[in-house]
Amino acid sequence: MTAPITLVLFDMEGVLTHYDRAARAEHLAATTGRSPEQVRHAIWGSGLEARADAGEIGDDEYLSELGQLLGCHVGRADWLASRRASITPNAETLALAARLSGRHRIAILTNNCRLVTDHIDYLNPAVARLFGRHVYPSAAFGATKPDAQAYLGCIGQLGCDASHTLFIDDTEANVDGAIDAGLLGYRFVGADALSGDLVRRQLI
Repeated sequence: MTAPITLVLFDMEGVLTHYDRAARAEHLAATTGRSPEQVRHAIWGSGLEARADAGEIGDDEYLSELGQLLGCHVGRADWLASRRASITPNAETLALAARLSGRHRIAILTNNCRLVTDHIDYLNPAVARLFGRHVYPSAAFGATKPDAQAYLGCIGQLGCDASHTLFIDDTEANVDGAIDAGLLGYRFVGADALSGDLVRRQLI
């Protein structure tokens, strides 16, 4: 007999929100006077963002190193504004999450640094209203998805069991990582398909 699902754990970007890297790079480029290509290299090409997402460096160190890579000061407000420019809520999947919340616990595990989740009210008000304080960055657990440490650290903090947790992500490797860690996994391809799966599982 399949164990009952008591927690539905969502990825954020690509599932609950649309994420536009180009918009983020262009916004920060306009703020700093650098080119979008320079911004993309500093954030992603250098490996800086990956280190921050894995909790290897803190927020202040991250912003300081980003400024060094760009050769200018990058303030927290400017970084947050560029991050906000990259986020558009996915109303359809948020509506499904809201339906779930009436009967099951819901939470988010996102590959991000604490800057994102600490400022979720500003960056993504729709997500903040629905999930409250249950938006967790991978940085808090010292590893990024698909490392098992990320999933297990998150559900451990929530006091939930892996076998009773359904994890939803748009990246196949992250879904596979969740399954390897003992969670149930579902790869998100669209709200309609997700709705059908949640009905099949009798979650909504």
